Amino acid sequence: MTLTFDKNVYGSLLAEYQPKVIASVEENSRALEAVENLMACKNRTPEQNALLKLLVTLIEDFEDDRYQLQASTPHSILKHLMEARDLTQFALIDILESQGITSEMLEGDCCMSKTQAEDLGDFFHVSPRLFLEKSL
Repeated sequence: MTLTFDKNVYGSLLAEYQPKVIASVEENSRALEAVENLMACKNRTPEQNALLKLLVTLIEDFEDDRYQLQASTPHSILKHLMEARDLTQFALIDILESQGITSEMLEGDCCMSKTQAEDLGDFFHVSPRLFLEKSL
């Protein structure tokens, strides 16, 4: 059985919830509460599903914009991976060829070569792209 979409019912839901582009944490909280209420409905109607999808999209847009993480740099990623494994820079000297180069990379004073990024990727079991500077 296919349920039909009733524009009048959807219009009533829109009037009740009044969804709009989210501009504040308070508005986001209200939208999250509305999503929770809709998610709790058993046998949601097509109109409720459409409203739910709209609210989730608005929440995602707000949160992506508001809580966007600062872009990580190759040296910050390297530091994080080292901390996660409790490594010192001496553990990377063989991979990066020298203590000086290792220090410079950890400070962000130089860019990694493709070969160094590949070697670090193999060592940490991650994509080498994490260690290459991103072009803007």
